Amino acid sequence: QVQLVESGGGLVQPGGSLRLSCTASGFTFSIYDMNWYRQAPGKERELVASITITGNTNYADSVKGRFTISRDNAKNTVYLRMDSLKPEDTAVYFCHTQHRVGAFNNYWGQGTQVTVSS
Repeated sequence: QVQLVESGGGLVQPGGSLRLSCTASGFTFSIYDMNWYRQAPGKERELVASITITGNTNYADSVKGRFTISRDNAKNTVYLRMDSLKPEDTAVYFCHTQHRVGAFNNYWGQGTQVTVSS
């Protein structure tokens, strides 16, 4: 029932910008924290940014000062604005949320590819 659908990925030059979107359905979006993860080929999935229900944010050190996570509860959407992109930002970016419905359940979108290259 829970669905997360990412969009906005693409090819961008180093130093460029991109804005990712994740639209959620199947749950009450406004009462859950949301996260962005990314995974490069051959590497483990890593947490990039998170935002709480109150709007508090956290970022991986590698993206601090360059990425901004935000949410629009009226649209059931979480965003990731990526500025000053570097080749090492190349990865599939995933939207994520964790719900406790008895047990803890993790929900993932299908991912959107971001490629930073000249």
